[in-house]
Amino acid sequence: MLKLEARPEQSRVMSFLSPVLALAITVVIGTILFMLLGKDPMRGLYVFFVEPLKSVYALTELAMKATPLILIALGLAVCFRSNVWNIGAEGQFVVGAIAAAGVAMSADKDTGRWIVAAVLAAGVLGGMAWAGLVAFLRDRFNANEILVSLMLVYVADQVLGYLVYGPWKDPAGFNFPQTITFLKSTSVPKLFTGFRVNIGLIIALLAVGAFWVLLFRTYAGFQLQVGGLAPAAARYAGFSSRKALWTALLLSGGMAGLAGALEVAGPLGQLTPYVPAGYGFAAIIVAYVGRLHPVGIIFSAILMSMFYIGGELAQSRLGLPKSLTGVFQGLLLFTLLACDTLIAYRIRWKASRPVPVKTAAPLVGATTVKGA
Repeated sequence: MLKLEARPEQSRVMSFLSPVLALAITVVIGTILFMLLGKDPMRGLYVFFVEPLKSVYALTELAMKATPLILIALGLAVCFRSNVWNIGAEGQFVVGAIAAAGVAMSADKDTGRWIVAAVLAAGVLGGMAWAGLVAFLRDRFNANEILVSLMLVYVADQVLGYLVYGPWKDPAGFNFPQTITFLKSTSVPKLFTGFRVNIGLIIALLAVGAFWVLLFRTYAGFQLQVGGLAPAAARYAGFSSRKALWTALLLSGGMAGLAGALEVAGPLGQLTPYVPAGYGFAAIIVAYVGRLHPVGIIFSAILMSMFYIGGELAQSRLGLPKSLTGVFQGLLLFTLLACDTLIAYRIRWKASRPVPVKTAAPLVGATTVKGA
């Protein structure tokens, strides 16, 4: 029989192998899923894992999808390392997009390219303000940040719907719920002619380096991590839990808001009800698959982007529902949580022993009565 046995100390090898093993199990389950849906499993896996890498254009699209995931996951990594559970990055992403759109729509034909910096700054401030609500309610009323941040996602969606269906609707947009198309001066500069990838990728890579320095080379990052790993020790050392709460949430909200600003001022070019693309929730998986490490987040964001692009291709080429993307994301998360058990435990084979058969003991002093 198989038995889980506690390790004397956590395995560093399994902490790195666990995401790889989780991906392999996800691929196996995905293969079975394609077969159950009556599709060629090899074709399905090709669409998800090869098509997004087969050309220069595909690679640039992959980078464009990975950019918001990297930015949001970096902020979430700081939160989770600080033991602050921000589950509402999607709402902060939406509010950042709204704030950025408001600045972009204020531009006119004489506005210079400086407006791009203002658009991105507005996105950061919008995301920080939305995350600040979570920090305030947690700090002032001890409200659960998981519930508060999650519920604020739906509030942000309602605000977005009100604006694009109401005061911000394009009067010349044939009654579609969308704002005017932003002027070219407000659009984020592209990296290469003919491709959609923009300077958001450069910003994301610079942010990876900045967050690595923050977490592992600064005293402030040390305070945040100690507060998350050992709150009692942090209090004994005089570290402020309030400061850690506000710092983590404002950083996380700002990064999510920046991602939203890059989205509306980049590939979308306007504000629509379809801005919430699930990046805020997918970034939670990205952060954990990347082991809450800035460098690991790059690779997990690329993998998650492949799921997004593969889901779109599977919808158009294989006739499968787009929700298959969410299925793969969920499979990866659950298999990762299962494989993470092997970091603290090892599997042992233990031979089962036959249960001895008990026999009745003879009665001491018993006599046999003859002729009874």
